[in-house]
Amino acid sequence: MKLERLISIIFKLLNNEILSASRLADEFQVSSRTIYRDIEAICAAGIPVVSYQGTNGGFGIIKGYKFDKSLIGSYDLSNLITVLRSLSGIFEDKTIDHTIERLKSLDPSGNNGILSVDLESHRTEAHSLIGLRNAIQEKRIIRFDYVSSKNEWTSREIEPIHIQYKFRNWYLYGYCKERGNYREFRVSRMMNITLTEKTFAKNHDVKRDTSFSAKNLERFEDVVIWVSRDSLVEVLDQFQHASKVKNSDGSMTFTISVYQPLHARWLKSILLSFGSGVKIVKPVELQTVLVDEAKKIINVYRDV
Repeated sequence: MKLERLISIIFKLLNNEILSASRLADEFQVSSRTIYRDIEAICAAGIPVVSYQGTNGGFGIIKGYKFDKSLIGSYDLSNLITVLRSLSGIFEDKTIDHTIERLKSLDPSGNNGILSVDLESHRTEAHSLIGLRNAIQEKRIIRFDYVSSKNEWTSREIEPIHIQYKFRNWYLYGYCKERGNYREFRVSRMMNITLTEKTFAKNHDVKRDTSFSAKNLERFEDVVIWVSRDSLVEVLDQFQHASKVKNSDGSMTFTISVYQPLHARWLKSILLSFGSGVKIVKPVELQTVLVDEAKKIINVYRDV
């Protein structure tokens, strides 16, 4: 712990002209006396720390001191800092914050604010992600209730292995003890997550993403939709990667490649949310799917 604190102090001094002992003590939750001893240790290691007296005094690293920045480029550093900042906001991890401080000191351009990433995790989901990451690090078995894509409730006991962010959602990959096999779970569908006291010793392999394997690609099909001028914003926000053609009347035609579109519940939900501003051009069978769903919605409100 002391070594990690010493390294963090060094990088903070590299990123700031002057830092007071009281500020450092507050940040690292130690006494000012401990900070003074840390500064002495840093000086003994050959880092030229100087002391500044007065009201705004404190410690700083002598001007002109150079740190080896040759191992990684400024562009790489900027990308790393951007990603780490987004993770820090979700996991509330001081270790990540300290890593960012270290990386900032290696970026001579200071252009790490050009790009920003917001992973859009709600507070409840972020709390779940923190617990899941702890379970992975500590190799603790977790239990939770889960709602499948078929709206079926199950209770699972999992050896958690890997957390992944894809398709604007977080997923947990792990070994399911009930199924006796590896499974992937969407975090937003996991409820009553409990970290048990049971641990597992096996070092599982991290899943290789096979979402776009050759076998799966054969089952993708183009969905073509016409979008009225008044609905462009909603559709562009959902299907920004689609192929688009602007029509003479201001409407647009979108072409989206979808895996098994007639069975894609998510696609049906999104298309219905556009209301009358969108019309399916092909596949024609998808028109029937939406009409049938619209009839079910009308039946729900038949007494209104």
